[in-house]
Amino acid sequence: MKVLVINCGSSSLKYKLFDMTDETVLAKGLVDRIKLDGSKLIHEPARKEKVVIEKEIPNHQVAIQLVLDILVHPEHGVIKDMSEISAVGHRIVHGGEKFTQSVLIDGEVLESLKECMDLAPLHNPPNIMGIEATREIMPDVPMVGVFDTAFHQTIPKKAYMYGFPYDYYKKYGIRRYGFHGTSHKYVALKAAEMLNKPIGETKIVTCHLGNGVSITAVKEGKSIDTTLGFGTVSGIVMGTRCGDVDPVLIPFLMEKENLSTEEMNEILHKKCGLLGISGVSNDMRDIEEAAAQGNERAQLALEMFEYMVKKYIGAYAAAMNGLDAVVFTAGIGENAIELREKICEGLDFLGIKIDKEKNKVRGKMTDVSAEGAKTKVFVIPTNEELMIARETKDLTFPSRSSL
Repeated sequence: MKVLVINCGSSSLKYKLFDMTDETVLAKGLVDRIKLDGSKLIHEPARKEKVVIEKEIPNHQVAIQLVLDILVHPEHGVIKDMSEISAVGHRIVHGGEKFTQSVLIDGEVLESLKECMDLAPLHNPPNIMGIEATREIMPDVPMVGVFDTAFHQTIPKKAYMYGFPYDYYKKYGIRRYGFHGTSHKYVALKAAEMLNKPIGETKIVTCHLGNGVSITAVKEGKSIDTTLGFGTVSGIVMGTRCGDVDPVLIPFLMEKENLSTEEMNEILHKKCGLLGISGVSNDMRDIEEAAAQGNERAQLALEMFEYMVKKYIGAYAAAMNGLDAVVFTAGIGENAIELREKICEGLDFLGIKIDKEKNKVRGKMTDVSAEGAKTKVFVIPTNEELMIARETKDLTFPSRSSL
């Protein structure tokens, strides 16, 4: 059984084709700059040379057809024809309260997805475009929607509600939804394996640290709290997003700087966080380098990031009444050696202690906790595409489930 996983952005399309008999990646790639000048396909078939095709790609349907054509190409392809693709899994950012788990996509589901567009106006429209384009080209192939928000739908009401008038929740769905759910679920399952315990008997804090950041309390395999909320700005300072701020700051700055709603939104999403504090970059590697050279603002950005992650680990240990493991994942979490060490400093009271030698690892699944540490610290590379492929397989061919 082969599953194609698609992640559509507004001007890009990422894909991976899995052979689910052994979960190997047959091919992966990126269609970049859809509808823009300089559009191209970057295709990486397993055990073959990478291929770059530069051509005009005016819309997502053309992009998806290009992907399917390269997958069956006599020289660069990895399958003989499209009939080998048993199902397609689509990453969908926001499912609102309607979708608490992955679903088989039909016309009714598509209409419900469109009702959620106000909750994720930057992400859901291209996700939906990708689904519609794929269904047009492959009408007889089952499609599955896997939601970033679904894993967090187990968060209790006391944790997902905000202190706004309750009517706003009823009218507009204002609440904490959480994101990166597919990543948090994947690494929590892996952590349970490394603990050699059933997932239902674990208390894990998963730290998805990349350009976007979220931390989640996973108790007995279920998300019970997470740092991202209604949108993708709250919690930890991120590459360009501000993290937790006093909401009074927003109207204050809008008045002082004479900012429109659109301009304020631009600041919150693209000019804050590590970039805004350091003045150097939104890339943690650049900030670490600048800090090492004595840049005080870069050093401050690092310290803020480390402090906030540490604070949430402690808070979520309290929320779960205990802690078995902390997981670091995503670009920063998997690769920032010194940062992991700094975050874990001072958490001895939770049984957390890192072995500095074991911690000298990047992008590899490893137990980096010190000998005898009560609480384990794991580095686990995330694999959201594989998680999407597994859920797609489970829904379309449940008797062949790999889980």
